[in-house]
Amino acid sequence: MAWDVLSIIGTIAFAVSGAIVAMEEEYDLFGVYLLGIVTAFGGGAIRNLLIGVPVSALWEQEMMFQIALFAITAVFLFPNNLLKHWHRWGNFFDAIGLSAFAIQGALFAVNLGLPISAIVVAAVLTGSGGGIVRDVLAKRKPLVLRNEVYAVWAVITGLVIGFGIAKDDISLYVVFVLTTTLRVVSYLYKWRLPFRSIQGTEKAV
Repeated sequence: MAWDVLSIIGTIAFAVSGAIVAMEEEYDLFGVYLLGIVTAFGGGAIRNLLIGVPVSALWEQEMMFQIALFAITAVFLFPNNLLKHWHRWGNFFDAIGLSAFAIQGALFAVNLGLPISAIVVAAVLTGSGGGIVRDVLAKRKPLVLRNEVYAVWAVITGLVIGFGIAKDDISLYVVFVLTTTLRVVSYLYKWRLPFRSIQGTEKAV
């Protein structure tokens, strides 16, 4: 049950996210649908590729594709006075997608009997892969590659599920809510990972 619910939530959240980014970049209708679909399913495709599952398995998710197309269409038809508030809610949708798909990716790896390292990788790639592809196609710096705390929450989610701390539906929903909340809080309070710049060194030389 949790698997299906989180899959639907993640698909809608990332499809909306991709569509909005496409409209911000003034892509045409085809570009809006393409970026929405890529964002919603890109993470799963990358995950499948790296853990040895045929990428073609994605095409079996006919219902999810229909849900994604419906979500993208709804966003495209939204009046402008609602879309202009996207900057306020955009990161919230992204946090929902990250949390839902990180859990889904981790569960996918667990069901395949993969080791903890693969479970964490599956959680990170499923949770952030679609967003990376979205940002690259939109010529933006991917969130996961910034010094912002982003993929860390997917790593923690993978560890929690990989070590069996969260197994039943209720605990998975709790993990979903906590991961989403932590992602939103980290964005609002600008939590950062350590980083090092060499630009100043180059200029000094």
